[in-house]
Amino acid sequence: MFRNFRMISSVVFGRGSFNQLDDILSAKRKDAFMVFLVDDVFKGKALSGRVPAKEGDLTIFVNVDDEPKTKYVDSLVAQVKGHASGLPDGVIGIGGGSTLDLAKAVSLMLTNPGSAADYQGWDLIKIPAVYHVGIPTLSGTGAEVSRTTVLTGPTKKLGINSDHTVFDQVVLDPELIAGVPKDQWFYTGMDCYIHCVESLQGTFLNAFSQAYGEKALELCRQVYLEDWPDSDDRLMMASYFGGMSIAYSQVGVCHAMSYGLAFVLGVHHGIGNSIVFDYLDAFYPEGVAEFRAMLEKIKIELPRNITKDLTEEQLDTMTNVAFGLAPLWENALGKDWQTVMPKERIKELYRRM
Repeated sequence: MFRNFRMISSVVFGRGSFNQLDDILSAKRKDAFMVFLVDDVFKGKALSGRVPAKEGDLTIFVNVDDEPKTKYVDSLVAQVKGHASGLPDGVIGIGGGSTLDLAKAVSLMLTNPGSAADYQGWDLIKIPAVYHVGIPTLSGTGAEVSRTTVLTGPTKKLGINSDHTVFDQVVLDPELIAGVPKDQWFYTGMDCYIHCVESLQGTFLNAFSQAYGEKALELCRQVYLEDWPDSDDRLMMASYFGGMSIAYSQVGVCHAMSYGLAFVLGVHHGIGNSIVFDYLDAFYPEGVAEFRAMLEKIKIELPRNITKDLTEEQLDTMTNVAFGLAPLWENALGKDWQTVMPKERIKELYRRM
């Protein structure tokens, strides 16, 4: 049976479109309140003063120095529930991929019982989320369009993957990603580039995924190998199309292994993908060569030797986290992936990093 996946209901794109947020939310306001989850990097900055919070609304500046953890989601949900009786009219995430993932997770856990850790997996959410809006201030992760909210739990790093995760509304304003530090701009963009390479070479590929993935890849090449005056606009659309490319497909070897790095070492997703991808010539030779050309053009130095002091137990944990992501491996290597990629081969790749 073909999967009838959910897409974002409403999208607004354009420079200055953030100014429409108040009007967009006004149509959704009832008798409750709105929750704004804003990356704390904007605390005291101009953007925080533009958030259209009304009297009674709750604005929380979230910290994403570390990637989102299930226990952080649970604490945010408790804070929202303690703010007022009843559910909010909406949850709005303003920030990079981690902030958007927090917004998606909080909106889900306001309506579903238990801990966010209970829902790490595929299609475990049963009750729709409250209305939720995503406004990216970084581009590349595809978090604004994906059905996943990536979380680190007590025993694994794994997303809450559900049609209910998808945002009801996204606001894509390229002005919001201007001035992002070069390294951060590069690493988040590489998340998009790498998952397009993985999708386009995966066994799950179909015409739907291919159409979005090829366009996203083209836009990434324009941003990171060429010089365009509207590169922020192009990168924002690459992120959107890249996220759509895996809606009917999946990522692969690099993402599976970066999850292991993140779980044990706390390496952020975009950096982790970039570190891993540089060692995957055997799987994605053309993509890795092009990635290295991007590194050279943008003058980025990848972190090296990050696993040299790990114990065998830590390497085993890292390997087990990666090995447990079966859909990613199957997309990359086919149904017999465990024969092609036994745990020892994964561990050996980690040792090289």
